[in-house]
Amino acid sequence: MKKYIVIYHAPAEAMAQMAEATPEQKEEGMKTWFAWKDSIGDKLVDFGSPLMGGTRLMPDGSTEVSTKEVTGYSILQANDMEEAKSLLKNHPHLAWTGGCDIEVHECMEL
Repeated sequence: MKKYIVIYHAPAEAMAQMAEATPEQKEEGMKTWFAWKDSIGDKLVDFGSPLMGGTRLMPDGSTEVSTKEVTGYSILQANDMEEAKSLLKNHPHLAWTGGCDIEVHECMEL
């Protein structure tokens, strides 16, 4: 089986909304994520976590705030990209709010 890294993107407004949510609202929002997790079983290698505050490191040593709107990651295992995409077909992130999307990349052997 191959591994695939899933990168979640969401607009800054959605992340600000999540940051202001109560613990109860956050718990309620995660219910669909845990249902997705349960639905794919051992195909999920690493559930991942939310990400915030990205920084770009430049070759000259300078840094700047990332504008990529990366908001989290997960790692899947699947036979091929088609299977990986099928595992993400009804992912709750895609229904969260407008402007959300998912990237999936195959992890290559070194």
